[in-house]
Amino acid sequence: MIKLHTLGLGLLSLLAAPALGQSALTKKTLKLAETQATLMLEQVPQAVQQKPAAPGKLPPVSPRSLTPTKELAVVASKDWTSGFFPGYLWLLSEATGQPKWQTAAKTYTANIEREKLDVTSHDVGFKIYCSFGSGYHLTQDPAYHEVIVQAARTLSTRFNPKVGAIRSWDHHRETWGYPVIIDNMMNLELLFAATRLSGDSSFYKIAVSHANKTLNNHFRPDFSSYHVVDYDTLTGSVVKRTTHQGVANESAWARGQGWALYGFTMCYRETKNKAYLNQAEQVARFIFNHPNLPKDLVPYWDFNAPGIPNEPRDASAAAIMASALYELSTYSPASAALYRRTADKIMDNLAKHYTAKAGGSRGFLLLHSTGHKPANSEIDVPIIYADYYFMEALLRRRSLDSGKQLSLR
Repeated sequence: MIKLHTLGLGLLSLLAAPALGQSALTKKTLKLAETQATLMLEQVPQAVQQKPAAPGKLPPVSPRSLTPTKELAVVASKDWTSGFFPGYLWLLSEATGQPKWQTAAKTYTANIEREKLDVTSHDVGFKIYCSFGSGYHLTQDPAYHEVIVQAARTLSTRFNPKVGAIRSWDHHRETWGYPVIIDNMMNLELLFAATRLSGDSSFYKIAVSHANKTLNNHFRPDFSSYHVVDYDTLTGSVVKRTTHQGVANESAWARGQGWALYGFTMCYRETKNKAYLNQAEQVARFIFNHPNLPKDLVPYWDFNAPGIPNEPRDASAAAIMASALYELSTYSPASAALYRRTADKIMDNLAKHYTAKAGGSRGFLLLHSTGHKPANSEIDVPIIYADYYFMEALLRRRSLDSGKQLSLR
């Protein structure tokens, strides 16, 4: 359990005074989100028209980021980020109650239904559950129910019982035999939901097996997470622990720490297994106590990046962490106030210093994220999953500020 005295003096002083004007800031940020989403809905069709599909390829359907020339980058449904924009529109619909956002969400959600059958992707959870799952939460549409369950069947084909985990990439075969990435914790939410919706416990069992395997093998003694763990499919044992998007094999890639925090918090929600709650608390402790955590609590792209403080930030990691902390605060009475105040501080700083100007950035809401620094890809740019988790965290904050239960899918 995290205690206040375990935190550095810098974070303690930062959290000493209560945040002011939370309700006003939330309302202002939601208004900006609507302005930006309106612009994005105008920009996407134009960008799609300018980027016709190559022969034999699927057409682009969803915004992802900005190109180096500040044009809107759009991707096909197969891209792992394709579910975030429809999911973001569903969240905006929930936040405002305005039918126009639900109408737009339905359109963009329909564009990626084919992904429910893609057995080559471990990211079917990101694609389908952020979109169809968010839509089902609001509409209870039985057609969405069927898509979610089918997507869970598809994801289950990537589970190897000997390893006890879901395979991540099919590519990079020259580097890893059976890679499992910390990001994959997020896709387990689809499986838990499918068991609730269908009564088929096989999805639940796969999710628990994967979570247990990750808990046992993905973490260092300080509870920072490796990015990639490679397994031997004959024995199920670990072959090596490496990175793909972090600075080094032994570094703490920031978004990976966010995935770990969010993933184990969610797994505790679904199972009430206290080992998962403890793991989430320990990951939070690592993040809070790290000497390279900036004063505004928006991490550098890697906690061990060699050029700190002259390294890019990752606002997407901060948004993921904030959303997770709001939920974690509802499960940890002894540390609830700490988690809430930390999440509030992250959100205050993101809203005040990391959001786009109204009418700018092609309609994105949150700036200064880092996608894949080692590949020199998407550095210090807006990225759609940052907007998604920022909006989710905003809704969670509003619920808690109003004394309501969190609205969880």
